[in-house]
Amino acid sequence: MAIYLDHTIVPAHDKEQSARFMAHIMGLEYNGLFGHFAPVKVNEHLSLDFDNRENFQSNHYAFLVTDEDFDAILGRVQEAGLKYGSGPRAQDDMQINHLHHGRGFYFRDENGHSWEFITHTYIKEEMLGDLGRPAAASVRQRG
Repeated sequence: MAIYLDHTIVPAHDKEQSARFMAHIMGLEYNGLFGHFAPVKVNEHLSLDFDNRENFQSNHYAFLVTDEDFDAILGRVQEAGLKYGSGPRAQDDMQINHLHHGRGFYFRDENGHSWEFITHTYIKEEMLGDLGRPAAASVRQRG
């Protein structure tokens, strides 16, 4: 049985501004409102549904990406002049980490949410049966 997270609501002070911003950072498209949500389709299984809220707690969103996507996302964060960092408690040290045989970084958006991008999962390799990288998983699924 396959289980996928279909969508998650991302609270924002301005849902469309936030959706456009994160779509740009992630190299995705924002195609306008759907109902009262401002969705950003991440892949065939996941949509980030931005929604206006006045009061909310900031959240953490972590994404496993390829090395190429990592470079592109980090480049867009840097071009935007955003502070980023190597860890959850160092989100503004302007460094990336090299944990778990990969690379990763964090940054906060205008809503206070923490966004993390990693090239290697933190889940133990023994549990995955592969290298823990997105490319390895997609090759395995095709075969």
